[in-house]
Order: sequence, then C-alpha cells, then structure tokens
Amino acid sequence: MALVDVSVARRGKRRRNQAKLADHVDRLGEEHPPIPLDSVDYTMNRPDLLAERFGPVLSYMSRVELEVERNVLELNLLLPDPPEVDRHFYADVWLPQETHHGIILDRLQVQAGLEAATPNVSDVSFKLKVLGALGRVGAVQDVSRMLYYLTGLATERSAVLAYNKLHAGLVELGERAIAATVVAPIRRQEPGHFAYYQFAARDLWPQLASWQRWLVRTLRRKTFGPVGVDTKQQKVEFGHVMTGLGINTGDEADLRHYATQVGRVEHELLWSHRKGLRVPDYVFKALRSAAGAAADLKGDRRSATERGET
Repeated sequence: MALVDVSVARRGKRRRNQAKLADHVDRLGEEHPPIPLDSVDYTMNRPDLLAERFGPVLSYMSRVELEVERNVLELNLLLPDPPEVDRHFYADVWLPQETHHGIILDRLQVQAGLEAATPNVSDVSFKLKVLGALGRVGAVQDVSRMLYYLTGLATERSAVLAYNKLHAGLVELGERAIAATVVAPIRRQEPGHFAYYQFAARDLWPQLASWQRWLVRTLRRKTFGPVGVDTKQQKVEFGHVMTGLGINTGDEADLRHYATQVGRVEHELLWSHRKGLRVPDYVFKALRSAAGAAADLKGDRRSATERGET
C-alpha cells in the first residue's frame, strides 16, 4: 500500500474513533443526567456509627468530587485547543455529574454530624500554569492530553473500586437507604467516565511520536499521585480512606492487587514493552507511601525502610 493510502486510512480511522467517542459522550449525557438532589433518602439508622466507620471516606470523597470545578479550570489551561469532544465531555457531562456527587456526599456527611467539605475550587498550581503555556504548541498539548486521559483512567478506576467497597460497607451497617440512593446512583455513572478515558487514550497513544511517548512516560512516572492528593495532609487523608475501605489491610499483597487494578490500562499502553511488569511501580509506591503516612499519624513510627518504602 502506498504511503499516501496509509495516511488516508489513518485519518479515516481517527475520524471514526472521534465519532464513536462523541456518540459515547452524548449517550452519557442523555442516559446519566446529574443525580436529582431531591431523589436522595438521607435516612440513617446509626449516623454516629456511620460517621465513625466512614467519616474519613465521606470527607475525602466529597471534597474530591466538589473540586471538579477547579479541575475544569486546570483543563482549560492545559488544553487551550482540545478536540471538541473533550471539551463537551468534561464541561457538559462530567462536571455537572461530579458536582452533584459532591453535593450529595457533602450533605450526607453533614447530616451524619461531620464537618462540611472545604474544597479548593479556584487555586491552580503554578506548575500547571507553566504546562498550560507550553500546551499552546500542538505537539506539547498532545502530551498534556495523554496525561489527562491517563489521570482520568486511574481516577475513575479508583472511584469505581471505592464506591463498590463503600456500598458494601453501608449495606453491612444496615444503612440501606444511603447505599441505595446515594452510593448506588453515583457508582453507576463512574464506569462511563472510565470508558471515555480508555477509548480516548487508546486512540491517541499510537498517534504520538517517540519523543512524545518518552515525555509522557517520564512525566507520568515523576508526577503520579492518588486523586485529590496535593499536600502532605491530603496524603495522610488518602491513607485513611484506603484503611476505611479495606483497601489497605496491612498486607502488602492486597495493596499491590489494588494498584494493579488501578494501573492496568496504563501499564498496557505505556509499559507493555517492559516484560514481566504487572503494574507501573510508581502506582504501587504512591499508594504505599500514603498508607505509610497514615500509619505514622497513628503512631507507627517505624522508618520508611522498615515499612519497605525505600
């Protein structure tokens, strides 16, 4: 086949993929509108027990969900000229869905006797502003897009796992109204977000040049962190979330299994050439570091070496 034919075929495939992605976003918007705020039953049998068992989880989740407002500001900086389907997804579908998740979770924790969330909805870091300025160069913006998709993959996979565990825990406590009208509707919307990021990432990755792939791998390895972790305190809070949901049981094998679930697609895309690698090391190390930070706060003063964090 002539080179011109190959080029035409590739452009045709990309157009078809973009059309499929746009259809997916349209279906998400039509089939999963923001959860009506008046549809929630906040009836609790033991709000004190719920707060004790899942207080740190609700506090963290509500903050992260509400911070999507700032995330959209960040995306507008990072992607000054994104594909229209990206903008449609994060501004018209993802933002209103996630905002309602945050409002509902925040109302739940307040009614359970906990403090309201204090999300950061406006302060964008200087590093992101610099990267956004560089993103005006198309080739650099493609790197930023790929990092956006990878972050979305890890975030949404983590959310699906977390909401599944929270739902099971609430049912175990006998808090069926909350499980059915808060957590169940939220977790139904997260897989559609994950599917979007997965399709978009698989479409973009083959289009990147070798230097762009190298840069994506390098930046991802150096900047990966759990969703919502920007400070040392938030790192500790995320460690408590993993403990509260039973993700961190003290058994390293359980934590590694969770890391594998979170980083599976990322591994397949970025690191498939690394034979024998089951999960990017930076994913597991970030989770283990958060678990260690939470343990330190509880009085576990073993060194990082003793905990295996070096």
